[in-house]
Amino acid sequence: MSSPYYEHGGITIYNCDCREILPSLKADAVVTDPPYGIGCSGRVNNPGAAPWDAERADVAGMLFGSRPLCVWGGNYFADQLPASESWLIWLKRPAGFDGDTRTYAPLEMAWTNYGGKPRVKTHVWDGGKRAGEKENRTFCHPAQKPIEVMRWCIVFAPNEPGTILDPFMGSGTTLRAAKDLGRKAIGIEIEERYCEIAAKRLAQEVLDFEGAQR
Repeated sequence: MSSPYYEHGGITIYNCDCREILPSLKADAVVTDPPYGIGCSGRVNNPGAAPWDAERADVAGMLFGSRPLCVWGGNYFADQLPASESWLIWLKRPAGFDGDTRTYAPLEMAWTNYGGKPRVKTHVWDGGKRAGEKENRTFCHPAQKPIEVMRWCIVFAPNEPGTILDPFMGSGTTLRAAKDLGRKAIGIEIEERYCEIAAKRLAQEVLDFEGAQR
């Protein structure tokens, strides 16, 4: 098994292909945003760079079990995920917004096995930045999500899981959200530069936040 890239305060990061170590890891819930395989043409702040998200993850082969699961982009994995009514839907634009010509999606969907009806959260996120807030896409991961949205995913997981696993960690937003909530977390990321970014984010003090109530 690979040695941890980072380990502190109940948070562990591994820099490797998640398929190498998933069978040996134990966690109470999985909250993750895997590659969808949509083949975007460039990276944030670097137009013309090599495509990212070219290969879709095999979520069926690595995530199933009895523990709570939350898989962002579940609509891209219809052939891998069983039917569920317990979707989490994140609205990126305010209600009633009209006349938008931007190309990114106005909402994103997460498949879960949490049980219960779909839930919706509005959190305005303008291409990686929420107006008036400090948090933005300064970490330059093309699929970065807001910390508040990932906290929402963790808070709604049944049985209050103590350890959260993210096999596709990226810049560490899920781990940062888990730390803010006082949970342990394990993240796996194949690109070392994102492991370094995540470690720096986790070294910050726990953030004050609102809106993580059930």
